[in-house]
Parts: sequence; structure tokens; C-alpha cells
Amino acid sequence: MRIELRHSPEMAARIAELQERDGYVSDISLALRHRPELFGEPVSAYFQEVMKKPSEWSEAERELLAAFVSKLNQCPF
Repeated sequence: MRIELRHSPEMAARIAELQERDGYVSDISLALRHRPELFGEPVSAYFQEVMKKPSEWSEAERELLAAFVSKLNQCPF
């Protein structure tokens, strides 16, 4: 089942640009851009905090793990 999100005209134009440039816009990207003030901006800020805070793992290692888990879940990342 796929839920269709209705983005603002400005955001829909930006998504169309990304689609044209990359050939694909992931579902998570669409979700983050839907009402960004409610969901996208806070979640993105949290992700950045998690990826950049001190850790035994480098930021690159955390990115690689995120990409690997996405691949296992058959989620384009």
C-alpha cells in the first residue's frame, strides 16, 4: 500500500527537480519534505546529532551501517 502525500506547490517543484536530477526520490525523502516544520526538520536535526556526536564509530562508519541496514530492508538510501 502506498500513501500519497500532498506537498506544497513549492516543495512539489523541488521534488520534481530532484526527480529530474536523480531519477528517483525515496519515500523517506518525500516524508521528510511533507510538512517539514512538523516532522522533517526535527527528525533531520536528530539524525545529524546522532551522526555527529562523539562515538567509538566514525561518522563514515555510521553512514555505512545505515546504508547496509537500508539495503537489508530493501530501502533505497
